[in-house]
Amino acid sequence: MSGTKSPSRKAPATDGRWPVWKLSILLYPATALTVAINLFLAGLIAHTLGFAVIPPVTALIWSVPLGVPASWLAGRWLRGLMDEADG
Repeated sequence: MSGTKSPSRKAPATDGRWPVWKLSILLYPATALTVAINLFLAGLIAHTLGFAVIPPVTALIWSVPLGVPASWLAGRWLRGLMDEADG
C-alpha cells in the first residue's frame, strides 16, 4: 500500500496534495457563473446571426449542469499547475 500513514484514525492518509475532486468543488461556483456568462454572450452573438437570444435566467439554469464538467476541467488544470509549482 502506498501513501503516508495518517496521524489519527479520522484523518485520511494524504501527502498534502489537494485531490482534483476537492479543487473542483471549490471552483464550482466560479466556473458555473463563467459558463452562464459565456452562454449568455454566445446567445447575443447567435442573435446577430438570426437565432433567438438566450435570456440570462436560462443561461443560469443551463450553467448548473454544464458547470460540473467545467469545474472538473478547471480542477485538473489547477492540480497540474500545483504539481508543476511543487517541481
